[in-house]
Amino acid sequence: MQPERDAKDRQLDEHRVPLDDLNMTTDQGIRVDDTDNSLKAGTRGPTLMEDFHFREKITRFDHERIPERVVHARGSGAYGVFELYEPLGEYTSAAFLNDTSVKTPTFVRFSTVAGFRGSADTVRDVRGFATKFYTTQGNFDLVANNFPVFFIQDGIKFPDFVHAVKPEPHWEIPQAQSAHDTFWDFIQLQPESLHMIMWLMSDRAIPRSYRMMQGFGVHTFRLVNDRGQGTFVKWHWRPKLGTYSLVWDEVLRIQGNDPDFNRRDLWEAIEQGAYPEYELCVQLVPESREHDFDFDLLDPTKIIPEEQVPLRPVGKMTLTRNPQNFHAETEQVAFHTANLVPGIDFTNDPLLQARNFSYLDTQLLRLGGPNFPQIPINRPISPVRNDQRDGFHQHLIHESRTSYAPNSISGGCPAAMDGYRHYQEKVEGSKIRMRSPSFEDHYSQATLFWNSMADWEKRHIVAAFLFELGHVERKHIKEAMVVHCGKIHPDLGAAVAQGLGLPAPSGGQVHSAASPALSMTGQPRSVATRKIAILMADGTDAAAVTAFRQALEGQGAICEIVAPHEGEIGGLPVDRQLSAANSVIYDAVVAADGGALASSARAVFFVLEAFRHGKAVGAVGSGRQLVEAARLPNDVGVVVGDDIASAFAEAVAGHRFYDRDVSGVPA
Repeated sequence: MQPERDAKDRQLDEHRVPLDDLNMTTDQGIRVDDTDNSLKAGTRGPTLMEDFHFREKITRFDHERIPERVVHARGSGAYGVFELYEPLGEYTSAAFLNDTSVKTPTFVRFSTVAGFRGSADTVRDVRGFATKFYTTQGNFDLVANNFPVFFIQDGIKFPDFVHAVKPEPHWEIPQAQSAHDTFWDFIQLQPESLHMIMWLMSDRAIPRSYRMMQGFGVHTFRLVNDRGQGTFVKWHWRPKLGTYSLVWDEVLRIQGNDPDFNRRDLWEAIEQGAYPEYELCVQLVPESREHDFDFDLLDPTKIIPEEQVPLRPVGKMTLTRNPQNFHAETEQVAFHTANLVPGIDFTNDPLLQARNFSYLDTQLLRLGGPNFPQIPINRPISPVRNDQRDGFHQHLIHESRTSYAPNSISGGCPAAMDGYRHYQEKVEGSKIRMRSPSFEDHYSQATLFWNSMADWEKRHIVAAFLFELGHVERKHIKEAMVVHCGKIHPDLGAAVAQGLGLPAPSGGQVHSAASPALSMTGQPRSVATRKIAILMADGTDAAAVTAFRQALEGQGAICEIVAPHEGEIGGLPVDRQLSAANSVIYDAVVAADGGALASSARAVFFVLEAFRHGKAVGAVGSGRQLVEAARLPNDVGVVVGDDIASAFAEAVAGHRFYDRDVSGVPA
């Protein structure tokens, strides 16, 4: 069923070019009779400058690309709708947060941070989760990440951080990776980054999909009600499917098998009607409690533990429609932390203040000047009336004889009235380049993160440190990072030091506080949208496979038949040829044939690799022979039998079996 069309979808109609068979024309509307041959003096003569179609076609081609984003260049987008659960008038006058009958159109762009536009989208990295709300009061942009904290406390350090994590300047290597000297040199000299580093070294940095990824506004913002009263707010997006991640070895394999893995996953889910859903949750802190915490609310390297301020679900966003043109929509969408509506305001977070300048400045370069808000994807659905004129790519024809205020010629229009009012906050102080002492604790929340992890999460964090620092050439950088790890927690420091062959750091006293909400254990369990490979070959019992498949798809799973050849197996269409498939692009695998596949090294490896990555492995009928040929240990998550659909679905719903012993698995 097609989702209901919203105001933004209807607004875009006037900009859509229909699919039809009309005659080709130039940009001036002149019909073209030949676009395969340039105009020449004779069949072998020179091309003539008067060939305006040739010149226009080549010129437009030469200018097709716009500068990619310096960060967040690799992105994927989708349209959605936001629905409010309950009015929030006690805290904010924002209209879209007060009317539960309104469905607010949205556009979301997910992205990686470090890589160029052509890099893989499953790399270890921060993910952007930027949402544009097309509200009746104008556009509100919630520019979030999938980590709730950031690397730096003050925006003046942002160019340094980005320069450090980008490919090293002498040879532009490595692409989309933090595993190199300049990045870790920056980190070892900037302990304020350590909390963010713990998130980056965790599995949060390699999400299973954008559909199973949280989003955080990072900064403390302020809600303002119609009486001018303020309340501090932290924004959270929480996926309804739960928060899940890949495993590192799987990530390395996916990058070669499908560098567009996350983009494809998002697109296909929406096309299949499995619309991704996210709850918008808030943490609300009265201004009277601003200084009640052992950290500063304005420090973007800190979280408010959910145990201290619980999340309050206030609405749901559902992504229902894919873009029709990547460049026009996903590439040209422009987000800005300063795009606010009445009832939402800033705080004095120094990183947020810098972003409020930087985003607009970036769009002026990328999108060719100050009229980029007129690009269809960026246009608000509310009316735009002001005295801003001219500039590159001005689309509007202003009929007014005036472009200034005040004026009497145009009846004083447009007039400034009943608009956005900034929160009235008393601000005073000496001009000084200095951090607040309340920003000085760089280890406590990094320790909190470590303490909150399950054993398997801690093992993965240590392995990530060893992979990253194993690519660092300079010993003093490794030694400094080992010291930092030891200050976060002696266990972490000792494990990283041992792996690098360095002395264990001297451990100090660390706190034992934990926040269970930080762990990815205990997520919602569901087989819905999980992608399952069913291995078949000629002679497989198609009836048994059909019954098994229907049982899984009835719960929302996506099953694909993988076989040695294309065409059909037992009357069932083959979705992927075995030589063109790999276990890493699936959440689980079922062996439905063993007689023919047990002697196939590729089929055996397919099963072994899935097992190694902690995935559920099933076997029905003769599929037992393939599992036996793979010599899988009798371990959790291996489901074998004739009537296993229910048990297998339960295993898949658990996502991964992280405590599985895979040390002896040759895959």
